[in-house]
Amino acid sequence: MIVSTKGRYAMQMLLDLARNEGDGYVSLKGIAERQGISLKYLEQIVMLLGRGTIVQASRGYQGGYRLARRPDEISIGEVLALTEGSMAPVSCMQTEQNTCERCDDCDMLPVWEGFGKVINEYLDGITLQDVLDGKAGGNLPA
Repeated sequence: MIVSTKGRYAMQMLLDLARNEGDGYVSLKGIAERQGISLKYLEQIVMLLGRGTIVQASRGYQGGYRLARRPDEISIGEVLALTEGSMAPVSCMQTEQNTCERCDDCDMLPVWEGFGKVINEYLDGITLQDVLDGKAGGNLPA
């Protein structure tokens, strides 16, 4: 499993918004310049994040984007689910109902289910605020 550029850039954009939230709405152009990301690519990403109620937009003079919720209410798992889709470790687990014709006889399915659970719990347990505070990565399961 690899997090794509879209997922990584979404995280950079959201962290930039969180760092600059005191400035009100933040322009995508400013984020693009600070983060070294294409403005066109950020426009695609912000559309995904807006659908998931992670960012809010304001048009017009002094318009831009801001976080729709506090950084401690936005998990990394939520962001990656919007930008990456499924974080399932194997393709047969990408939908809620496993439709693989071999799932009843698959000896490895419990391993993949456990692996997926660990991934999701880990990513859902880290918020933007944790990353900003330098506390991310320390909550590995025992």
